[in-house]
Amino acid sequence: MTAAAAPGNPAPRPEPEPTSATGAGPESLSRVPGARPGRGSASGSHSAPGAASAPGAASAPGPGSRPGTESGPAWKGWAAVCAVALGIFCLITSELLPVGLLTPVGADLRVSDGTAGLMVTVPGLVAGFCAPLVTVGAGRLDRRLVLCVLIALMAAANLAAAFAPNFAVVLAARLLVGISVGGFWAIAGGLAVRLVPERHVGRATALVFGGVPTASVLGVPVGTLLGELGGWRSAFAAVGALGLLTLTALLLLLPPLPPTRHIAFPELPALLRENRAVRAGVIVTFLLVTGQFAAYTFVRPILQDVSGIDAAYVSTLLLGYGAAGVAGNFLAGARDPYRTLLAVSACLAVILGLIAVLPGAVAGTVLLLAWGLVYGGVSVSLQSWMITAAPAAAEAASSLMVAMFNLAIAAGALFGGLAVDGISAPAAPLGGAALMLLASVTVWVTSVRRRPGDLK
Repeated sequence: MTAAAAPGNPAPRPEPEPTSATGAGPESLSRVPGARPGRGSASGSHSAPGAASAPGAASAPGPGSRPGTESGPAWKGWAAVCAVALGIFCLITSELLPVGLLTPVGADLRVSDGTAGLMVTVPGLVAGFCAPLVTVGAGRLDRRLVLCVLIALMAAANLAAAFAPNFAVVLAARLLVGISVGGFWAIAGGLAVRLVPERHVGRATALVFGGVPTASVLGVPVGTLLGELGGWRSAFAAVGALGLLTLTALLLLLPPLPPTRHIAFPELPALLRENRAVRAGVIVTFLLVTGQFAAYTFVRPILQDVSGIDAAYVSTLLLGYGAAGVAGNFLAGARDPYRTLLAVSACLAVILGLIAVLPGAVAGTVLLLAWGLVYGGVSVSLQSWMITAAPAAAEAASSLMVAMFNLAIAAGALFGGLAVDGISAPAAPLGGAALMLLASVTVWVTSVRRRPGDLK
């Protein structure tokens, strides 16, 4: 593994590969007591946590894998980043597409709306389990090949769903979508450090994760519209076709990305056990995402019952929420993930608490847009946290975060449903606010326990 060369300077001599997933010791940007360095870990980066250049400095692979610096003009690196971002957009659109199509799918295939809802639940759970499994299973395979196979699997799954004769086939196809989402996200999240110069890593990571909110703002509404105009099968077929287009982009634009190290499955629990920053990041992911989906799953009844907003305007407001989320993603992209997540979790605790109790359409609208803007920075900041916490084991750390992220979505919906059924609609955002507060405390404790020299 080598550190990235500055423009115009020769590349530094290669350094030995780390032999442990916990080799994030000296170079880790989130040093905390008890995070033991692995044997043979690379060194040479001692930047402050969350600095945009840090991940690239700590995890840059060998020559020939950074088209933006060592193996070609910078535009090739950014083109590759855009291809990966398109992949994320396509996958998240595929995962969330059934949200707007539950009723027509259920009516056509003769299942209840509740049963049709499994089209959303199944891929989320599968993605959570498959994120670490695919990362380990990929072994020494070129990451370009792995990403292309996962996108091809997603495209095939959506085309199969479009021609499915019954709901069992649709559900099997959705299972394949979950495998694609978990594996692609876990591997793609840490690729920015290999594709662009290190000073641009924060922006490139934000661009990659811009596909997440953009899928909610653009992908799902367009898919729903296609379903209304041409039937639900046409929507699945369109996403399958988009997957084939994305596959072409990845084949043409991604450079060869040989693995920088082989990950064995025992290293994943070892990383959690020995690296406190990674462990804290997984906990923060659980708290933030569970709190988010406990509230967001029931945003419609909250806006109608508490804010008094007419049902006809809810879809428009949710579009504004998504657009604000895109802006929040890019605002957070190049910032210190610790400080960003501390601000995000604290602000979300306040916003969710207020939207649960403050009446009025104006207040509800303002709070919803603020909610989207603030939450938009969560995905990219969590990814940056993991890269800086374990730069020598970025894929392993990312897979743990992605696994918890997807499992927390299901946990949040379950927790929110119990709160709404057992108490009332406002109980869901109030419970979410409590989890956000716990997340902010966890971030703060993790931040202050770093070595003073690492803080700016």
